[in-house]
Amino acid sequence: MTGCPVETPDRLPARSFAILAIICFAWSLNVIVSKIVVDQLQVPPLFYAAARSLLVLLVLSPYLRPVPGRWVQVLLYGLAISGGSFALLFVGLREATPSSAAIVSLSGAPLTVIFAIALLGERVGWRRGLGILLTFAGVIVAVASPSGWQSSSGLVFIAASAVIGALGTVLVKRVEITAISLQAWAALASVLVLVPLTAVLETGQFASVSAAPLPFAACLLFSALVVSVGAHTIYFWLLQRYDANLIAPLTLMTPLWTIALGAIITGDTLGPAMLAGAAIALAGVLVILVRPSKTFAKAMLVRTRL
Repeated sequence: MTGCPVETPDRLPARSFAILAIICFAWSLNVIVSKIVVDQLQVPPLFYAAARSLLVLLVLSPYLRPVPGRWVQVLLYGLAISGGSFALLFVGLREATPSSAAIVSLSGAPLTVIFAIALLGERVGWRRGLGILLTFAGVIVAVASPSGWQSSSGLVFIAASAVIGALGTVLVKRVEITAISLQAWAALASVLVLVPLTAVLETGQFASVSAAPLPFAACLLFSALVVSVGAHTIYFWLLQRYDANLIAPLTLMTPLWTIALGAIITGDTLGPAMLAGAAIALAGVLVILVRPSKTFAKAMLVRTRL
């Protein structure tokens, strides 16, 4: 993706750090909101993912032009990092807790490195290899905990979401497109795929929305506009101004926020094993992020979804 030259200060200014902290909080709150929509409001997950993508498309439709040269690839890769991975996430959240989902989603970083090795020729030293092993070990410990095991059926979909998102993040390196245009094309691809899928595979879409129209509308507006359009646009703006080495490690605030909000809002059970697994996985991702990468932007390792 194209972008402006970055500045390389030694530290992130307090104002920019505060902005990034707010972005991470919005990302984590989006997981809680999504859990409420598909679990408490009983909105079908594919329908919610389709509605979210449709709203993003309506807002970003001007950025569909100019049409990129490899627009078919852009659609496929955009689907992977947007509606495809979000749909799997929402399906998983019907059974999984936000806290456990946040921990399993950390596997997106090592998966992205693994796909980069296979598809982009990325070379990995022993330190990043250790980080990959630590992350997967932490996820396994968390899933094997009593609270994680109870939601294991949902975590299968969360893991699939991480795989699809990581693969799309690597493949999108093969096309030249700006971040905002990628968001628009990803939303278009998601609408084209998810609208037919929800029509065929799900029922009760409009009944669930009509049962709680205002809460659903508030959740949809937050997820589509505040998170996808607002938070991601500001995130890419920060990446244009500062080195990814400063930005990427700080985004690990997102799973920490999600775990905390899950305990407070949705009443997630956080046993010692799950907390230990989260700590190990976070340590592994941090090791991956601080090691140099010649072929991949480290800031995208922790943002596999748009």
